[in-house]
Amino acid sequence: METIRSHNAQAALMSLEAAAVSARGGFACMFSTSDEYETALIMERRAQGRYATPRSRLPLAMFAGCTLVVAVTVLLFS
Repeated sequence: METIRSHNAQAALMSLEAAAVSARGGFACMFSTSDEYETALIMERRAQGRYATPRSRLPLAMFAGCTLVVAVTVLLFS
């Protein structure tokens, strides 16, 4: 009967030690330097599309507007 009790106590102790090791691992940082962290962060944000340039039609509209103004000016003064 003593062997069963000591076996259960030893199993419980091993389980507790495994849980402690697992808990300590949760606080460990997977990056050794801040440069590695920043690089990984930027790569993740690029993969999400955060740094993509938005497609704006403003330059095209301004070009068309300027062309129209020049054309009207040429037609009025010719």
